[in-house]
Amino acid sequence: MQLAGSIALVTGANGGIGQEFVKALLTAGVAKIYAAGRRMESLEAVKALDPAKIVPVKIDVTNEAEVNEAAAKCQDVSILINNAGVTRDQGVISAPSMNDARQEMETNYFGTMAMCRGFAPVLKANGGGAIINIVSFVGKVSLPFMGTYCASKAAELSLTQCVRAELAAQGTLVIASMPATVDTEFAKYYPPPKVAPAEVVKVTLQAVVDGVEDVYPGEQAAQLSQQILQDPKGIEKYLSGMLPAMLDQLKQQM
Repeated sequence: MQLAGSIALVTGANGGIGQEFVKALLTAGVAKIYAAGRRMESLEAVKALDPAKIVPVKIDVTNEAEVNEAAAKCQDVSILINNAGVTRDQGVISAPSMNDARQEMETNYFGTMAMCRGFAPVLKANGGGAIINIVSFVGKVSLPFMGTYCASKAAELSLTQCVRAELAAQGTLVIASMPATVDTEFAKYYPPPKVAPAEVVKVTLQAVVDGVEDVYPGEQAAQLSQQILQDPKGIEKYLSGMLPAMLDQLKQQM
């Protein structure tokens, strides 16, 4: 699939990775970008990148009716980029309640599901196209200091695999992008190394062109993807030391 001339929709377009997707898509020569966010005013800076090609769209991915309304309006989409996400940086047992874990699951898992369901018929009508889910490598491994987020991303990865199977017959490429730590506001307290958002976007969009289903942007993710095949229990034991108290210490050092 070629990016030039295509029409894309990016959720979480006002965030660090989202804005990089918009910039890279413009450089690639797409015909139009629907820049989606929960609040229209948050998309003003994104629209200013190219007012002729960028169309702001209000989408709260946790609101199924709002997702379906957007799908009904954006009938020309050929690339769907599910980038919206949320993390509350908490452990499973140490969290004060399960409320934040439910919010993570509503956004990262159910929100992605709603977008895939809403836009699958649109992509089919436009020749198949592509879905990109920004899953994160923690869909495959768990960091206890953000354990509930990891669980939501594991669910999103499984969802991605299911959507891939169901939409294969209509010719839709479904990509799981699994970077490790990305250098965004989300990860300002996380320990290095961190991959630049622009690198995540570059590798992920190249996967659309090359027809690759799973990509691991950044050196850290690439190394971990090999290590987890060789010694999954060893990776689990190594990461188990990253407990919630560790994140608290990092925040105090900032």
